[in-house]
Amino acid sequence: MWLYFFSFVLALCLCLYMTPIVIEAAIKYDIVDRPDGRLKSHKKTTAYLGGLSVYLAFLFTLAITFDFSREVLGLLLSGTIIVLLGIIDDLRALGPKLKLTGQAIAIFVLMKSGIYIKIVFLPQVVCLILTFLWLMTIINAFNIIDVMDGLSTGTGLIIAAVLFVVAVLNERPIIAVLTISLAGALLGFLKHNFVPASIYLGDAGSMFIGLMLGSLAMVGSYTENNNCGCLAPLIILGIPLFDTLFVMYIRWRRGIPVIYGSPDHFALRLRKWKLSTKQTVLVSYGVSLLLGLLGIGMMLSHSNIISLGILLFIMFSALISGYFLKKINMTM
Repeated sequence: MWLYFFSFVLALCLCLYMTPIVIEAAIKYDIVDRPDGRLKSHKKTTAYLGGLSVYLAFLFTLAITFDFSREVLGLLLSGTIIVLLGIIDDLRALGPKLKLTGQAIAIFVLMKSGIYIKIVFLPQVVCLILTFLWLMTIINAFNIIDVMDGLSTGTGLIIAAVLFVVAVLNERPIIAVLTISLAGALLGFLKHNFVPASIYLGDAGSMFIGLMLGSLAMVGSYTENNNCGCLAPLIILGIPLFDTLFVMYIRWRRGIPVIYGSPDHFALRLRKWKLSTKQTVLVSYGVSLLLGLLGIGMMLSHSNIISLGILLFIMFSALISGYFLKKINMTM
């Protein structure tokens, strides 16, 4: 347990130390995000490259805490590819095809190291396809949700903490160290990223968080007590998945290509409704924590019926929420 505490504190302190340095460098070299009056409605020019401080704090913490196995090296290598891809995109926007190609390369590296979904009754090729689709979805889901100060960072922090609890319950120390180290780095970054943010994650940070959490969620053990527990990761990562599906649906209904940006995110709609930016982010944190606890409940339940009931309740709640969010007029 002391190793977990040390990893968390070390990652937290490293990110707290490095983030101001990254802010200064980003401003000096004009690596910033400027308001455009459309999708980017923040009031002032804000530094980019926040993902770099999260990545470095996470990497240095792991380098100090334990020896790297083949799987951990594969995870870090694929994470490095994602960070480099994101930095290039932050410096000079890449087209969707190039970005997706880079993400695919990172995922193939990860699977080559032996990290992929392993379901006993499914052929390996099916497991590899499911892994690819899952990671592609989660990487881009965290990129999509990064539309408001502290939203992606804080949501990632809560999910990492929940996955840490899952790893401890399943006696998986390597996953526990990885998740708690990521949580520490995200908490350190959140100090500078919360409302009002002085630095943004950028694509490098949001995609890195998505890759790490997507990978760590899919290698956990969820079916020891019931078979429906295998769906717990969908619940634990419910906020980014919901926003992705919601945005895709709205854009499809409006005839807009899914890859194009538009102010259709649930967070932007809540802010347009009645909530302030801070209130919207805090509500999102609360829902993410609730979903995490329900996901753990699904995993621990000894009844398939109870787990299925939790899943159906969440799906029904998501549909109702989506219905009312869709009714908010974003053109006023």
